Amino acid sequence: MGTYLIRRFFLMLLTLFGISVLIFTMLRLVPGNIADIVFNAAGMIDVAEKAKLEKELGLDRPIAVQYVHWVSGLARGDLGYSYVSEKPAIQEILPRIPITAKLAGLALCFSVLFGVPLGVLSAVRQNSALDYTLRVISLSGLSIPSFWLGLLVLMACVAWFGTIPIYTVPPQGFWNTLALYSVPAAAVGFRSSALVMRLTRSSMLEVLRQDYIRTARAKGASEQNVNYHHALRNALLPVVTVIGIEAAFLMGGLIVTETVFNIPGVARFLVEAIRWRDYPIVQNLVMFIAVVAVSINFLIDLLYAALDPRIRYAS
Repeated sequence: MGTYLIRRFFLMLLTLFGISVLIFTMLRLVPGNIADIVFNAAGMIDVAEKAKLEKELGLDRPIAVQYVHWVSGLARGDLGYSYVSEKPAIQEILPRIPITAKLAGLALCFSVLFGVPLGVLSAVRQNSALDYTLRVISLSGLSIPSFWLGLLVLMACVAWFGTIPIYTVPPQGFWNTLALYSVPAAAVGFRSSALVMRLTRSSMLEVLRQDYIRTARAKGASEQNVNYHHALRNALLPVVTVIGIEAAFLMGGLIVTETVFNIPGVARFLVEAIRWRDYPIVQNLVMFIAVVAVSINFLIDLLYAALDPRIRYAS
């Protein structure tokens, strides 16, 4: 078990190193930089002033030197300064992380709390009216874009309650925060819950056809014990993988939802920083999302070892 964890940890570090190189290189291969945008927007053509600005920002140095400077800053906790606001990048990024984390966490809870039980119920009641109803709902969830569903929710709130549940000021208190984030989280989590539901159903059906399930029934085990003790634990392995992928996606994939509901989160800020070629903000935000995704995959591997004893023995 220890060897397995050490091997996975070093693989995670190697993956993060490759991602950092890819982020830094691709960002600088994009035509134009902050100096070009500033001078084009102002209608200025003074080449000397532009070169001076690039020197001040360190854009005139070789890419390798810029990369080493960035990575060494990350190791010290120095993320650099935003080119647009001229504030430390960490001061721009940190306040937005809890906002996106709350939204992503609520959406993930929504998808798991609804997706897994309904998927198990659909598999246990296969080909029943309930099964067909749940399959239609899950297919609808996969077909409807979350941003379109969010717009429908906003219009419905205006028509029924005369108000729009969008982010205007930071909410105070647990219940106010829950009320504000629950609507966009449900709009995003509806698709994720549909995906989790369909995968749970298909995985459960596959496990329920295995020989050891028939053996458990032949030995007199109750249906509840067979379904929830023997079958569900083995069926959860692929479901856990999808939940981990969805969790990683939600940290950086809420761009449209945050825009529709006016939520000042990480994803929306990332798009604004890309538009302004704000390199310190973009590369640090993308690196943060990469760290979250890789860390979640590492935790999923640990959860595999807890759910499946064969992994512990093989490692």
